[in-house]
Amino acid sequence: MALDSEARWRLVRKLRNKPAEVIGETVIRAATIEDMPVVLEIYNYYIQNSVITFDVDPMKLNDWVEKFNWLNGLEYPFIVAVSPGGQLVGFAYVAPWRQKSAFRKTVEDTIYLHPAAMGKRIGTNLLSELIERSRAAGFKEIVAVISDRGAESSIALHSRFGFKTQGHLGKVGFKFGRWLGTYLMQKSL
Repeated sequence: MALDSEARWRLVRKLRNKPAEVIGETVIRAATIEDMPVVLEIYNYYIQNSVITFDVDPMKLNDWVEKFNWLNGLEYPFIVAVSPGGQLVGFAYVAPWRQKSAFRKTVEDTIYLHPAAMGKRIGTNLLSELIERSRAAGFKEIVAVISDRGAESSIALHSRFGFKTQGHLGKVGFKFGRWLGTYLMQKSL
């Protein structure tokens, strides 16, 4: 049953204010502005040490604060995973797929984990919750843009959630002295 606009936004606000959910020993909750220094640290690790992001210059805290405020203002899901010890170990969010209004029901997902959190199902928990919150927000399609080098675990994760490969763009990015491509994956909600 489709929700009218008012009912959908009530559900979005409810999910946004939803208490932290404990999944195993990891807590998944809405991100806050106070989380941005650790989000920055995690993301900058991948900028400097991998080709799974095509950013080449480390970001600054203000970049993430602006992104958080922008997504928060749009009421798009931005969540974090917190370990039992209280350490932020991963984050995920959706952002507009493209800026043209015809794309308003399509979002692009982003998921990053602290390197020590790999292989502990934290990415699975984050993507599951991100999909739930995206569906509740009224989005119809989620697109994942994944590097064609070094991101096999991300491709496998998205495949487990029913994302289908829609295409491959070769040689669209240049990082660490080599050309890289991306796979486009898509899931209907």
